[in-house]
Amino acid sequence: MRSTQTRSHESSGIRPFVGRVPLDPAMGWAQRWLRLLPIVLLLVAGTHAQTRTEQAGTPSGQREPPPAYETRAAHDPDGIGRFYLGREIAQVMGFQGASWLERPERIAEEKPDDVVDQMSLKPADVVADVGAGTGYFSFRIARRVSQGKVFAIDVQPEMLATIEARKAQQRVQNIVSVQGTVTDVALPDASVDVVLMVDVYHEFAYPLEMMRSIVKALKPGGRVVQIEYRGEDADVPIKRLHKMTVAQARREMAVVGLVWRETKNFLPQQHFIVFEKPRGQ
Repeated sequence: MRSTQTRSHESSGIRPFVGRVPLDPAMGWAQRWLRLLPIVLLLVAGTHAQTRTEQAGTPSGQREPPPAYETRAAHDPDGIGRFYLGREIAQVMGFQGASWLERPERIAEEKPDDVVDQMSLKPADVVADVGAGTGYFSFRIARRVSQGKVFAIDVQPEMLATIEARKAQQRVQNIVSVQGTVTDVALPDASVDVVLMVDVYHEFAYPLEMMRSIVKALKPGGRVVQIEYRGEDADVPIKRLHKMTVAQARREMAVVGLVWRETKNFLPQQHFIVFEKPRGQ
């Protein structure tokens, strides 16, 4: 028995269509299927092509990796609302706070000369002081690498201007000021023996990208010295987001392939953490 819909089409004189292929109501099902087969094959081919396009660049059977960062509307007022591996990124101290970097009590609080001693530098080493600020550590390091050089890297041109003025005043020849970006230290590949980051890593707006650029700049076997206020110690009088635990630091450095070597605890309030770029990397 034909359906009511078929009878209505016949009475109106309208022949039913599937897509743009007219089907004669008098056709048998086998004939109809043969007429529709080319369209079905085209539809299947188009679906496969779309699937291949969507998966382009993704290894077969693998999902796209999750985003590196998470943004939250509710966050610590000292942070920027962007989270990396569960840690909220801290706001950057602007050049207006440069005097705090040169405070006299910093000698006792952070023991900068002991820090440079513990870096075990060689006279011909090339060192990158990332987040150099006013050059507080850069000038100390420059005296230890008399046959090498120091890249004093900062994203704030006002800080670099301060370094250049001090270079001219002190006639220092082996410090090179470098204007970096929030994602790149702007150094040649495999050009650095040691990277120093003092109380700065937790402020990197894009820590994954920055550390990838730092690893590229390191020579095989090169070291990263990360100094951070101890996040495990509630008695350290520093805002929470401006401190880090050793466990968190190790977790984040492992993402870019750096290997933890040691943590030294000679500083009153800070960790001195050493990582290494594997020689085969």
